[in-house]
Amino acid sequence: MKLKAVTAVAAALTLAACGSEQPGEVTAEVPHGYVEGAEEAAEAQSRLIVADTDTGAVRVVDLITEEVHEAGRADGVRAVTGDGRFGYLTAGDGTIRVIDSGSWMVDHGDHVHYYRTKVRDVGVAPGNQPLAVYSDPAVTALSYSDGTTTLLDRTALDKGTVTELGKITREPHAGVAIPYREHIIATVADAGKPLARGVRVHDRQGKVVAEIDQPCPDVQGQAVTRRGAVFGCADGALLVTEKDGAFAGVKIPYPRDVSTQERATAFSHRPGGSTLAARAGESAVWSLDVGRRSWQHVETGPVAAVNAVGEGGPLLVLTRDGKLRSFDGTGKEQTAVPLLTPEATAAGVPSIQVDSTRAYLNNPLAAEVYEIDYNDNLRRARTLKVGGKAGHIVETGR
Repeated sequence: MKLKAVTAVAAALTLAACGSEQPGEVTAEVPHGYVEGAEEAAEAQSRLIVADTDTGAVRVVDLITEEVHEAGRADGVRAVTGDGRFGYLTAGDGTIRVIDSGSWMVDHGDHVHYYRTKVRDVGVAPGNQPLAVYSDPAVTALSYSDGTTTLLDRTALDKGTVTELGKITREPHAGVAIPYREHIIATVADAGKPLARGVRVHDRQGKVVAEIDQPCPDVQGQAVTRRGAVFGCADGALLVTEKDGAFAGVKIPYPRDVSTQERATAFSHRPGGSTLAARAGESAVWSLDVGRRSWQHVETGPVAAVNAVGEGGPLLVLTRDGKLRSFDGTGKEQTAVPLLTPEATAAGVPSIQVDSTRAYLNNPLAAEVYEIDYNDNLRRARTLKVGGKAGHIVETGR
């Protein structure tokens, strides 16, 4: 749906609401997928949120038009995470700056809707130094290292307002909470323990409604997939699923004993994909196929960044020598191309962002992001000029 059509529908609804209804008068119906103030598109409206760690400038790059939008400031950005539409930037003082990229998708299962609207700086979210941020259409969950999670009203956030719905308070630990199937799955720890021992299920107001009996010692790392929510454990991964309102957990154990240094503690994946990638120590990567419930250990060389395309696609690894490498489903290296200098991989925080057709990798020492066709021998399809150093990036609209 184009913007003119949206405006016309909105006008029709306003007239119907304001006028006195006459016998036989037909009130205009809101079209399926309608979002007030947004333009619906036929394809993904992918964008990149880019933070310049030197100047604090935040920009949004339209990946269709290559237009660069100025989007405020966040001095000394330490980390950037996204939820498909918004970017959450941890500034040098620990505060959380929220940027609306103006691009997102709504997945109805059998079909999706793509939307675009204006870029804006929403403001500062409550709390400091978030460990993770996850959202669903109703709730955004910001988790902190003291064991608390703040729940924000996602509908209000979509309209440009930061509104708190409630909190989840637990024993202090480095834990997270993930909105999943109209509930919140949150880690739980014992008193005096710095790491979580498992997870439990809360409602959207933060009340505990179910326990997951399957233990997950020393929870670190998490992901949301179509097949369930995944949490990294000392002995493997915990997959939490829901059916008919009932939640259950199943362990996906490592194929062998692993050391503390080897275990997966942070997962990356393509949104919607069910193959996860994680570092396995300094010079290898874990690939976790959630559907098959199996791990694969891939020797790669010293790792700077990693991500997984999934569903028959390659495992992508940036090694510290600046080469981007792809590995097939057997763990065999397919292609290796020079992309960054070793100085760039050491000086900044390179990230591999993946969507259904392309990967994006930032050069932390330059004003460039590289678009990679991972289905064509890692061909560099475009070099995007982003207007300032590409210190941190996150993709939206996927």
